[in-house]
Amino acid sequence: MRKVAVFSLLLIAGMVGAQLLPDLVGEAYADVSHGLRLATMVALAFIMIHVGYEFELDKANLRQYGWDYVVAMTAAAFPWVFVVLYFMVVLLPAGAWHSWGAWTEALLAGRFAAPTSAGVLFAMLAAAGLSATWLFAKARILAIFDDLDTVLLMIPLQMLIVGLAWQLGVVVVIMGALLWIAWRYLHRCPLPVTWPWVLTYAAGIAALSELLSTTSHWLDDTVPVHVEVLLPAFVVGCILARPPGSDPHRDDAVEGSQMGPETPGEQRVATLVAAVFMGLVGLSLPSFAAESADAAMAAQQSVSAAQPPLSWGAMAGHVLALTVLANLGKMVPAFSYRREAPWKERLALAIGMWPRGEVGAGVLVVSLGYGLGGPMILAAMLSLALNLVLTGVFILVVKWLVTEGGTQAHADLRPGAETLHTNRGGRFAE
Repeated sequence: MRKVAVFSLLLIAGMVGAQLLPDLVGEAYADVSHGLRLATMVALAFIMIHVGYEFELDKANLRQYGWDYVVAMTAAAFPWVFVVLYFMVVLLPAGAWHSWGAWTEALLAGRFAAPTSAGVLFAMLAAAGLSATWLFAKARILAIFDDLDTVLLMIPLQMLIVGLAWQLGVVVVIMGALLWIAWRYLHRCPLPVTWPWVLTYAAGIAALSELLSTTSHWLDDTVPVHVEVLLPAFVVGCILARPPGSDPHRDDAVEGSQMGPETPGEQRVATLVAAVFMGLVGLSLPSFAAESADAAMAAQQSVSAAQPPLSWGAMAGHVLALTVLANLGKMVPAFSYRREAPWKERLALAIGMWPRGEVGAGVLVVSLGYGLGGPMILAAMLSLALNLVLTGVFILVVKWLVTEGGTQAHADLRPGAETLHTNRGGRFAE
């Protein structure tokens, strides 16, 4: 579990650095934070390309993926609903319940609680030696669907604030085209898959995403076209053909094949990139002081920004409540997949969906850009930070649930399925 501990420390160090950064770099803060965000995008794209490379799609059993999307969508909706209701009932002024503006702000800001951080989750599970498990395979699908659902729902939420905009329609078209490409060309493109090439693909994806966003800013600064790198990078990984002799089902940390991303050398680079990503995720967290000041200057009509500040004791209570509510909402997978896994693995899967990260932080940045602020946004930021700090603890609980008893095996009991999922104790050694 040394990797999990190191990754957790890097996350915390990055978060501390994010709060010190404005004072350290002064007027260059905007440029430095922009550079850190680009580096985070590249590292996330690298991780997601590898995730897509190992992804398999059973086109004869598409109904199961439909159910997976329902589970992921529900697991993203419950935290959002719980947090929005908490904002409306507890944090916002008493009259906010009857204000459409307050509902709009709460619906947008509360979306931070919905998405699981795919990059953080996959890196942590692999570091814990769980990449050969049923849990990892299922979490890979759910986390991607979870983030996809969050990005799609952000479009109508933004429309509530800025109205109908063609730019948001462009995002939907791009995402639909990417999903079709993954479906049509799954593992068919014979491109190089060694780490220098994968890093090049990742940098190219991040550059294209940034170019699209920058160009759209020039056209209309109020509603830029922004496509998260998570989906494009995953699609690139999906279309990469696997070298002959590679075995994507082997445990990445222990049993890598002799070709492709599973080789020991490739795995060392992947681990290094994941470690850098953890630090960058922490550094990418908005500075509470800097962002609160910016929001206070921008927010003239915002219901949330007009609230008086709370004492730190009261704020701590709200942060804890938001974190508990958001994670309770993620428990949907524990009550699903009864034919596929025993209770402990399903519980581990649900807890594995708790980590938040770059996508949730992105939602908060969007909220700040629309002038939202006050105790609601500060509590949301601190809740995201607390969840990040606890990520290592969540993964330790997941590993304990999955590995307890040493040897576990369960059959996929769905009609027509013949897969036997086995977790052998030796696979969890680091």
